[in-house]
Amino acid sequence: MVNITGSLVRPGAELGYELAEAEVDTDGSGRAAVVLTHGAGMDRGMYDAQFAALAAAGHRTVRWDLRGHGASRLEDGTRFTAADALDDLAALIDALGLDRPVLVGHSLGGNLSQAFVRANPERAGGLIVLDSTWNAGPLSAGERFALRLAAPMLALVPAGRLPGLMARASAVTPEAIARTEAMFARMPKAVFLDVWRATVSLVSPDPGFRSPVPLALVRGAEDRTGNIATAMPRWAAAEDVAEHVVPGAGHIVTLDAPDAVSELLLQLLAGWHGRPPSAGGTAA
Repeated sequence: MVNITGSLVRPGAELGYELAEAEVDTDGSGRAAVVLTHGAGMDRGMYDAQFAALAAAGHRTVRWDLRGHGASRLEDGTRFTAADALDDLAALIDALGLDRPVLVGHSLGGNLSQAFVRANPERAGGLIVLDSTWNAGPLSAGERFALRLAAPMLALVPAGRLPGLMARASAVTPEAIARTEAMFARMPKAVFLDVWRATVSLVSPDPGFRSPVPLALVRGAEDRTGNIATAMPRWAAAEDVAEHVVPGAGHIVTLDAPDAVSELLLQLLAGWHGRPPSAGGTAA
């Protein structure tokens, strides 16, 4: 495998990304390209284990930092918006010449990936959503109220306490909590609040909408953030797909249960493309 670290200049931002690809496709397998998009306040480091596993299995794999996150720069005076993030995802796919990649998105990354597929179904080969709510799903009055209240409530939390609060609410293992807190601590509070508002803006109920591409839903068994634990089972039932619940994991499922998530991704991709799981994967 060849690993390339690069950057992509965008209006108001510069995006950092990492690409792993096989030097030569010796077996003609045509394994799907995969794009890994992280959640709000996190960065591409949350996919360390999955990036390595997918690359080792022969998938052309991309992980990137959303604008204002990790190694991606946000220009002074530029605010984070969902529209810009979606345009960034499209630009990254184009710049790297990816042909209908499978989009894997966690939390905000899952919301963005859903929105991308909804607007551009011909540009994606599949969608794997990790611990993200259902953009198009119906919302109760209580869920609508909670969405409106979330940003104002977060704004009341002192900046110094916010990373630890978010980490303890999102992860369950000590190592995952520590890594999550470190990632959140790199982002100014004002930027995080904009990112949160952008996440909420992607929730756009349309109960009749169904995914036009293969869909898989994954969440940690101990995820208590938002309405994910109740919305994802409804989503799975509406789409007639399995919901994959990972034991011993919270919202940051890739860090709480890295090996289990890596194996699951390999199984899902192999199933969609009619091949047995690659080395490291196990049968469901």
